Parts: sequence; C-alpha cells; structure tokens
Amino acid sequence: MVPVFYIFAAVTIIAALSVILQRTPVYSALSLIVVLCSLAVLYVSLGARFLAVIQVIVYAGAIMVLFVLVIMLLNAGRERHTEGSRLARWLGVPLLVAFLLEMLSVIWNWLPPGVLVPAAMDSGPAAIGALLFRHYVLPFEVTSILILVAILGAVVLAKKQL
Repeated sequence: MVPVFYIFAAVTIIAALSVILQRTPVYSALSLIVVLCSLAVLYVSLGARFLAVIQVIVYAGAIMVLFVLVIMLLNAGRERHTEGSRLARWLGVPLLVAFLLEMLSVIWNWLPPGVLVPAAMDSGPAAIGALLFRHYVLPFEVTSILILVAILGAVVLAKKQL
C-alpha cells in the first residue's frame, strides 16, 4: 500500500501545480478535480474510507460543480496574457518559499505537542459528525456562508455583463 501512497502523493502535487499553472480556468478546475480524487485515494491508503467517500461526493462532486458553474456564468475563456516585470519574476519563487517556510514555522510553534501525531481515536462517521457539530459548528457555518456569498457574487458579476 505504501507505493500507492507515494504514487498518488506525486499525482496530487503535479495536479496541484497544474491548477496554478493552467491558463484556462476550465482546465484549472479539471486539474483541481484530479487533486481532490487523488486525495481520496490517499485517504483510502491511510485507512480513512469514510473521508475518502466524503471527499469525492462533497468536494469533487458538489463543490466542483459550483466552481464550473461560476466559471461558465462568468464566461471565462482564455486568460489575457500580461507581461510581468522582471523583478516579480525573479523574486516570486524565493518570496513564495520564504512565505511557506514562515507559515510552517508558525503552525509548528502554534500546535500543542502531540497534535501532529494524534492518539488513537474513533474515526467513524459518528465520531466525525460529533466533532463537526459539537466543536466545529462555527467554522462549518462560516464556510457555508462563504460559499453562498461566492455564488451570489458570481451571479451578480454575470448579470452585469449581460
């Protein structure tokens, strides 16, 4: 099972880079579907079958349908090519690496000990539901409101163009 994990981890990284590097928004969305499905395979290889199914149904299914709907509503075709400055080209990658290292440092120092390697806990649907609706209700509801606002914003932008 270990080779499967490494193969799909590589597929996930390559597809994630493709999301960023694509010039067409539709191809970017398709690459994101590959990322989400390969993450589901990673969950299966780690023994979290319920999370894998939820990953495919909720994210690769429902959320990506919304993303593609928004892209189609905005009638986003090919992106216009703009010339970036040479300074931005040369400083972009080092600044990105510095930012990621800083974020990892902050997360590493912020987490209490034992969080990165959690103790044995129940991982069934009941345990996930209990965590979601007892401890994480506010982030869950804020996420749903953000998705609703994004959809409404896309509709408003699409109506202005008509």
